[in-house]
Amino acid sequence: MTKDRPYVGVVSTGIYIPEHWHTAEYIAKETGIPQDVIEQKFGFYKKPVPGPDDHTAEMGVRAGRMAIERAGIDPGEIDLVIYIGEEYKEMHLWTAGIYSAHALGAENAWAFDCQLRCGTWSLGMKLAEAMAVSDDNINTIMLVGGYRNGDYIDYKNKRVSFMYDLGAAGAAMILKKNYGRNRVVGSSFVTDGSLSGVVGVKGGGTKAGLRNFDPELYYLDVFDRDFMNQRLGEVSLPNFIKVIQDVCAMAGKETKDIGYLAMLHFKRSAHIDLLNRLGVPLERCIYLEEYGHMGQMDQIISIHLALERGLIRDGDLVVGASAGVGWAWGATAIQWGPVE
Repeated sequence: MTKDRPYVGVVSTGIYIPEHWHTAEYIAKETGIPQDVIEQKFGFYKKPVPGPDDHTAEMGVRAGRMAIERAGIDPGEIDLVIYIGEEYKEMHLWTAGIYSAHALGAENAWAFDCQLRCGTWSLGMKLAEAMAVSDDNINTIMLVGGYRNGDYIDYKNKRVSFMYDLGAAGAAMILKKNYGRNRVVGSSFVTDGSLSGVVGVKGGGTKAGLRNFDPELYYLDVFDRDFMNQRLGEVSLPNFIKVIQDVCAMAGKETKDIGYLAMLHFKRSAHIDLLNRLGVPLERCIYLEEYGHMGQMDQIISIHLALERGLIRDGDLVVGASAGVGWAWGATAIQWGPVE
């Protein structure tokens, strides 16, 4: 990075966690899987689930209000809103970013939606950085979104057991060009198209048709579990390591230098194995065992919680990493503290 090149810095975060929960005990009763297996192997004690008013984009708006308040800015200062929540939202064929900007009072912003499943936070960070650097009219950007894909989980379907942790939440992050603090270093991605067709929801798509009302089509399902397990076993950890190594190198550092790692929630053994391979102590990462997996909200929520707990300090290299079905791995690095 040259001395005079523009950059973006993280100004604030906001989160929204619903008041309703599914506990490991409840999920054990629904699935027939022992509670201790849910807690220790699957790696969570409870997960938030939506209440009657916890709609997808609306949860993001609630988080956005917190981010605006914590930033101490007028929403009219926001130039761009990027919706990073899920496609499953209040309505189909609907741009949630435009709604979110309006609901937040960002009257001077334009908006759009982007999507990379659970990797969308890193995609949003990449887009925000590139757009701010290339456009003199973009100075303040909000990433905002919500997630409630747990609605698509049938606890009786063992093929989707690795997604029993899917919960619900909203999250937001405000970025500002040349902010002076918390510089976004860069992002890295890997995708594997051989896995693009193994997980999905067929109902409502063009193949199943709009008027095929078979209820089984409207749940997440795994169409080739053996291939998915075999292929992910080969590539998932190496791809995580690659994207994390890439963003650390952008900061002139190694993975062992990470001050805080904001990881998505996945099974406990894989989480521990990855951190060990990276050389990152377990205490430099919050394992989301009290939340489960809230999709692309995980990284913002993890950073938000870490700031509240004093786990992120000036001088730390903060890395967020995720993986989304399809399959995509992504990571983003932030150099926390004053920009030198």
